[in-house]
Amino acid sequence: MSESSLISNSPFAMPPVSWGASWPTLQVYAQVLGKVRRALAPRQKHWSHVSLRVSTTGLTTSPMPHPPFLVELALDLVAHEWVYQSSKGTAERRPLGGQSPAAFLAEVTAVLGRDGLHPEIDPAPFHDERVGVYDQAAVGEFAAVLRQIYMLMSQFKGELRGETSPIQMWPHHFDLAMLAFSGRLVEGQDPANEEYADEQMNFGFAPADASIPEPYFYITAYPFQPQLMETPLPTAAYWHTAGFTGAILPYAALTTAEAPDQLLLGFWRTVYGAWEKIVKSESKR
Repeated sequence: MSESSLISNSPFAMPPVSWGASWPTLQVYAQVLGKVRRALAPRQKHWSHVSLRVSTTGLTTSPMPHPPFLVELALDLVAHEWVYQSSKGTAERRPLGGQSPAAFLAEVTAVLGRDGLHPEIDPAPFHDERVGVYDQAAVGEFAAVLRQIYMLMSQFKGELRGETSPIQMWPHHFDLAMLAFSGRLVEGQDPANEEYADEQMNFGFAPADASIPEPYFYITAYPFQPQLMETPLPTAAYWHTAGFTGAILPYAALTTAEAPDQLLLGFWRTVYGAWEKIVKSESKR
């Protein structure tokens, strides 16, 4: 897909006016699916077996093994339904309408149980029985933005020569992210410790949280090289140091930019390029 086709009809002009109220509800739904995926999917590097993937209509566990069949759970944020299907032909669709965490977990486990699946899920995090907010219009706008970010991140991923992770939604923080690896091991770390052994840069999009009270794009590096902060950032981007250190581009900047797709791609390319130069320079020592 060409850059021009990605830039056209960008949904970034839609401000997240009412997203915030629906985010906690969507995050709970994603966390339930993530728990199922963690229980059923084979272990993958860097915990990729606990994350979700972007689909054409929302988020999905992707196919999970339940020998001799495959099963899948998805959040359809266009039809506003959660979906279960298996390779043996069983399928079910249920409406998304602000179910409480306890009610949603009960729905999902009941459907899975009828098909012979009984994943071990701790119900304690989902004990809340209060109904959540589910604004269909806001959720639809969020889904459109998510798809655009996925398309742009896929384009950026294709530009990188080194190893990268899948583009994945992490249910615990509800951020869409991708890891890029330098290929070097971190000095002083056990090479067998996959979480801390690999030098990496993380590119992501997150909703508001305790550190930053608005939707934002972030770039972090592990281990963090202080000289990275000498990199001039694109318009509206800045270096954040409270709670974590990384480059931040507020989502709001894209809603007013003439070419929001290019602003976001430029943000990723600028910081990655600076990191790559630092890595190459250190490797020559």
